Amino acid sequence: MILITEQENARTANIDRVSTLEAVRLINAEDKLVAEAVEEVLPEIALAIDKIIERLKNGGRLFYIGSGTSGRLGVLDASEIPPTFGVSYELVQGIIAGGYDALYKATESSEDVKEAGKTDLQTRCLNEKDAVVGIAASGRTPYTIGAVEHARNLGCFTACIACVPESLLTKTVEIAIVPIVGAEAIAGSSRMKAGTAQKIILNMISTVSMIQLGYVKGNRMTNVKSSNVKLKERSLRILMMETGLNERAAQNLINEAKNDLRVAIVMQKANVSREAAENVLTANDFMIEKAIESLD
Repeated sequence: MILITEQENARTANIDRVSTLEAVRLINAEDKLVAEAVEEVLPEIALAIDKIIERLKNGGRLFYIGSGTSGRLGVLDASEIPPTFGVSYELVQGIIAGGYDALYKATESSEDVKEAGKTDLQTRCLNEKDAVVGIAASGRTPYTIGAVEHARNLGCFTACIACVPESLLTKTVEIAIVPIVGAEAIAGSSRMKAGTAQKIILNMISTVSMIQLGYVKGNRMTNVKSSNVKLKERSLRILMMETGLNERAAQNLINEAKNDLRVAIVMQKANVSREAAENVLTANDFMIEKAIESLD
C-alpha cells in the first residue's frame, strides 16, 4: 500500500506541461487544503498543548525531534522562541537527525537509525519532567520512533505530528496529531503540504504554550528581547501601548531599564526602581503580570 504522502496527485498530473502561472495556481490550490486539514485536528493540538504546559510549569522542557524537513521545521520553531518570548534557549529545543549540519545539507540516511533518536535525547539529559513531540510526515521514520519510544519509557509526555493515519509513530505516542493533507503537488515531496501543516501546528504549540505561561499580554510580545534595532523599536511601541507614555517618555524609561522591556513595564506600572523590578521579575520567572501583582 502506498502511503498518502507518497501517492500521485491527479489534480497536478500535468504540472510539468503548463505555464508558470498555472503551475503556481495548482500549487496554491493544494496549499489551500492544508488549513482545512489542520482544522480537523485542532482538538488534538489543544490537548497536546495543555499537556505540554503542565510539563513546562513543573520545570520540564519541550523537545521537537525529527529528520529531514520535519527536523528542520522543529529546529526553526524552537530557535524563534527565546527572542520572541524572552525565555531560555533550554526551554524549547529542536533536535534533527544528523545534527545541525543537517539543517543546510541533506543527511537523510541518518533517519534510518532508530537508536540515534534515543541517543540524541539522552545527550540533552531528557528526564520524566519533559515533553517530546516527534515530527515525521510519513509517521514511519525509525529515528523519530526511537526517540519517542525512549521518551515515553522515561515517563515524558509524548505527541507527534504526522500526515499518515495509523502509522507506527502515531501508535507510539500519547497524543497523535494527524492532519490528512493528501497527495502532494509533486508526488512524495512532503516538504510541501505536509511541511506546511507541520509548521502551522508547531506555531500553535509554541505560541499558545508561551501565552498560557504568561509571556504575552493581550496579543503583545511583552517579554520580547530587545536584541536588535527592529526589536528595540518594537519594544518601544509595546511600552507606549502598555503604559500610555509618549515616545520620549517611553524611550527614557526603556533606557533606564537598560533596554529590557519587561523591566520597563514593571517599573512604570508598579512605580518602582529598576533594581526592584529586576529583582521581582527574577523571583517570578520573568512573568510581568505576576511581578506587578506582587508589588501592589
